[in-house]
Amino acid sequence: MAESKGASYRTLGLLVAIAASVLLLDQLAKHWVVNNLTIGETVPFLGDFLRLTFVKNPGAAFSLASGSTWIFSIVAAAVVVVIILFARRITSLAWATVFGLLLGGVLGNLGDRLFREPGFGVGHVVDFLNLWMFPAIFNIADVAIVSAMGLFILLTVRGVGFDGSRVTPASADGDSVDTDPDTGTVPAKSED
Repeated sequence: MAESKGASYRTLGLLVAIAASVLLLDQLAKHWVVNNLTIGETVPFLGDFLRLTFVKNPGAAFSLASGSTWIFSIVAAAVVVVIILFARRITSLAWATVFGLLLGGVLGNLGDRLFREPGFGVGHVVDFLNLWMFPAIFNIADVAIVSAMGLFILLTVRGVGFDGSRVTPASADGDSVDTDPDTGTVPAKSED
């Protein structure tokens, strides 16, 4: 029992640390952009490969649904609540990473929607990362959300459960097989 609690505290700590780091990095970068660039200004960061271009996004990715910012605020707040309620069930470090990235990214953009102009719940998100040949300008919170989704897909495809165990498609006798979350091996069957 004590080992399970330790894993829970460790994974919860990792989730919170990742979320806080993403949120802090995102907000610091946005603060720098707002205070050092004018809207529409572009400056090279890594040559032409990555430029900083300050824009305010009233909608979702690619500025879609710009008249529905308040809906994104409600959805983001709901996602935050679900992650917080669900966090204690996660005992896998990989899944803690997924939800930490997601929580930090969602909080970063939600903060913009709640506290930036033009008003509470309808604020515009500060975007500034402009990759060469990429059709959208984004921010660090967006990178965290997309990274979380990529890791989510990878863990799901690999059959990794929230406890870290891996479910293989089927054993020779047709039953699915759970692997040990610590070693990744299939536990030996006991002879009855």
